[in-house]
Amino acid sequence: MKPASFDYVVAESIDMAVASLAAAGADAKIIAGGQSLVPMLNFRLLRPSVLVDINRIAGLAFIEETANSIRVGALTRHHQLETSPVIARHLPVVSRAMTHVAHLAIRNRGTIGGSLSHADPAAELPMMALLLDAEIHVASAAGTRTVAARDFFLDALTVDLATGDIVTEIALPKLPPQTGWGFEEVARRHGDFALAAVAATLTVSGGAITQARIALTGVGSTALRATTAEELLIGHALQPPLTGRAVDAVRAAIAPDTDLHASADYRRHLAGVLTRRALEAAWRRANEGAA
Repeated sequence: MKPASFDYVVAESIDMAVASLAAAGADAKIIAGGQSLVPMLNFRLLRPSVLVDINRIAGLAFIEETANSIRVGALTRHHQLETSPVIARHLPVVSRAMTHVAHLAIRNRGTIGGSLSHADPAAELPMMALLLDAEIHVASAAGTRTVAARDFFLDALTVDLATGDIVTEIALPKLPPQTGWGFEEVARRHGDFALAAVAATLTVSGGAITQARIALTGVGSTALRATTAEELLIGHALQPPLTGRAVDAVRAAIAPDTDLHASADYRRHLAGVLTRRALEAAWRRANEGAA
């Protein structure tokens, strides 16, 4: 299959990109890495009249450390995030998650802004954004705005982007001191989308959990946070009975689908198993002093 015909605009600045998008209206699509868009074009699931190529916009591919967060430009490739020393030092859970994104060829082309905007229900990056309480920066012809990750992902392949909006960067807060992390994923084959994946961070002080975060993907229409399970953990040491209650809370909070890859019951069971493993790894790392 080949895509339907379209006009092609190469934007050399954010202003040029948003102006081109505004002029074309709902018929325009942004292309960067193209790892999700091009297959959809080839199958004619999308038929845009205009493609706006943002690859030549200077200053959109970066990983920068600030006092409290790590800023990542929208044109940063997955492999850059995976191999960044800054990410490995401050957000090692992200480094680990990126190794599960498809295959190296795709990680070399796929962009951070593209993955967030596409919001596949089984993708790793939206889960990381939710886990870390990220802020997503968006530009349009009307100006700029910032959206919390918890408000950005609305449904499967649906995000808080209006016609003419473009993601420019994501800000990922650094982890607090004495925070451990865990990441677990199961897929049919390495590089496939997750049947289920769980990421967790636990911050510990005086032998008790002071902050808990659990995020999942592959088990619903969007990535999600297991807030009820998180609340159960606060103020306690991670012991098997408490872990079991958190696992039960996670399983109760999700509504996975049945498809040709796995049943809903299997995904729910798997989410619990992976939650237990991720929490135990996060607890171990927090008590070892690893961030």
